[in-house]
Amino acid sequence: MTDLGEALTRGTVWLALTLYVASELAARRSHRGAARWLNALGCSAFLAHVACAFQFYHHWSHSAAYADTARQTAQLTGWNSGAGLYINYFFALVWVATVITPPRGPIIGMVRGFFLFMIFNGAVVFVHSPIRWFGLLLCVALIGCWLIRK
Repeated sequence: MTDLGEALTRGTVWLALTLYVASELAARRSHRGAARWLNALGCSAFLAHVACAFQFYHHWSHSAAYADTARQTAQLTGWNSGAGLYINYFFALVWVATVITPPRGPIIGMVRGFFLFMIFNGAVVFVHSPIRWFGLLLCVALIGCWLIRK
């Protein structure tokens, strides 16, 4: 692992999450065009994060990524499972789907709940540095923009 690889992998995910929150805030203010662009940019940054993680951490091996996910999950929860990797794959697919076709109706709540769950786990629970406070701030900003009426 190079310092550049670590910086790219971590930087792209924080950029992605920040852009997603910005897209939700823009949508809240009825800036639909800006919200769509920010969401698309966030999704692109997340896909770049996945590519960086596979390049710099897992050497393009699904098995290595699964084993690393299982190791991290076991460290934190005691449950030795890499199933979280599949949840991350699903997260990427859902995000791409929201870029292609923004969710409407009750689906919006399900997508938002899933995104909040993923962001909270990825940016707060599984982070072991002070930047987890930034992850918590992103979660609070999301909840605030979704719950506070205009």
